[in-house]
Amino acid sequence: MKTSKNFVCFGKPAGALLLMLICLASAGAQTPTATDIVRKADENRRGKSLYSEITMTVIRPTWSREVGIKSWSKEEDYSLVLITSPAKDKGQAFLKRQKDLWNWAPAIGRMIKMSSSVMGQSWMGSDFTNDDLVKQSSSVNDYTHQLETTEKVREFDCYKVILTPKENAAVVWGKIIMWISTTDYIEIKTEFYDEDNVLIHTFNGYDIRTYGRRRLASRMEVVPADKPNQKTVMAILKYDFDQPIDASFFSQQNMKKLK
Repeated sequence: MKTSKNFVCFGKPAGALLLMLICLASAGAQTPTATDIVRKADENRRGKSLYSEITMTVIRPTWSREVGIKSWSKEEDYSLVLITSPAKDKGQAFLKRQKDLWNWAPAIGRMIKMSSSVMGQSWMGSDFTNDDLVKQSSSVNDYTHQLETTEKVREFDCYKVILTPKENAAVVWGKIIMWISTTDYIEIKTEFYDEDNVLIHTFNGYDIRTYGRRRLASRMEVVPADKPNQKTVMAILKYDFDQPIDASFFSQQNMKKLK
């Protein structure tokens, strides 16, 4: 019985096709670069734009307090954060426009320009820094990235990536180590070190939820390394990604009007 040469299993056409499929499968299975991993995690949590509503709880050994927050951002260049509670802080706002940083303090009626020197300081008495809030430094652009290994953090398989500041980059941290999930690129754990390689605090992401096409931590904790029984917790009440928002929204005039 004669067999058509187009269907011979080991003939040249089938062999070439098989080789091509093997090559494509191998390329698809390759581990992404460290920079790609950090970029995908950054894009996952930021989007083209983001509106969020958050409750921040500052926990200390003898007391705790809650802060209500609304936040808007547009890619890396623009962010605006509004305090909605408690009453004594309500209306205070923080603005980032490219490299310019501002704080509106309605209690004293002053617009204060923030310098890079305050980025490592505590934000609103919490364990988050000003840089955590407005993301003046970029985990993608201001650091080099090294993929060290893959590790399990809680129930997640993660890429372990070491971030080292680029020369002359205006950053807060001397080193950052990130554990990013191998699926969905969720930031599960991050350690922040000073210039002397001393651990300052650790970020953990918990209670992963789906927001549209994204999966993200809905509860984030920052725990200082040297202060027992102290931490700050951010609980996400609402995430709204990729809605149109004009750069003109991020203005000093708008800071004073938002509620």
